[in-house]
Amino acid sequence: MFPRPFRKAGLRERPARGGFGGGLLGAALLGALAGQLPAPAAAVINGATTRDPDGARSFVVRIESTEGEICSGTLIAPDLVLSAAHCVMRPAGYSVIGVDRAFRQRRAQVIATTMHPDFVPGTTPEEQPGVDLALLKLERPLGPDFMPLDPRGAGAISTGEPVDIAGFGVVAENRRGSARVLRLAHLVSIGSLQVANRVTVVTDRRRMAETSGAGACLGDSGGPILTGGPGGYRIVGVVSWSSGALQQGTRRTACGGFTAVTPVAEHSGWISARAAELSQMQVSDATPRGNRSGWMARMRRR
Repeated sequence: MFPRPFRKAGLRERPARGGFGGGLLGAALLGALAGQLPAPAAAVINGATTRDPDGARSFVVRIESTEGEICSGTLIAPDLVLSAAHCVMRPAGYSVIGVDRAFRQRRAQVIATTMHPDFVPGTTPEEQPGVDLALLKLERPLGPDFMPLDPRGAGAISTGEPVDIAGFGVVAENRRGSARVLRLAHLVSIGSLQVANRVTVVTDRRRMAETSGAGACLGDSGGPILTGGPGGYRIVGVVSWSSGALQQGTRRTACGGFTAVTPVAEHSGWISARAAELSQMQVSDATPRGNRSGWMARMRRR
């Protein structure tokens, strides 16, 4: 997502008491968050552009709002997208864009969204805004070139497990023109951080957030954390926010260090229930906002 940057002096993460499965890495993470500016994760830092027609492009999509904000998401049904709640908390119109096998863009309007009931709209990553998950209902499927991932049966993300991140975000905070390109990077899980909500933390497997490496940045919020590899990808998490590395220069950044992930397995019941409800929704059930491109980004029932 392209949020307003955190610029207040002294802005800090204040993690509540809780467990972090990474030992010294946990202490390093807490130290990093005490001195960095965590932000909603918006492109994949140090990621590789994917041009595999059978790869992640078949299920990773871009979400754009009528206010100009960008997020990423995952198709979990032909007309349903799993993303982060903070990506759709504004009363704007939303559309979803995917790329077909020829890497041509395919766009569909969003007619409704539903956020996890434990998410608190208007909060920031600093405040840990509850369960940062949302589902988006499309007015129509993107087409036969797309292969949704089924989130049911997703396993837990184990400490030390290699994972992939995919998203349409920027390659650096000061290069916003680099967004809207699908990139992937290899990361590793370093454990769980318990604050107001529980997240899994992943980072560059070589640099371990000591210096800036691969991870989420502006535009990657809502994108998937994956295991399995091409042909057998499984979605195990949704990107929520990121922080800078432990060692930074004079220009501080909220990217390239740690990436916080909402685990899918822990919320599979909510995802399944809401997906079933949204799958029954028709375009005629949506409430127009008074313009041709915008819809009420909210379900009538929560």
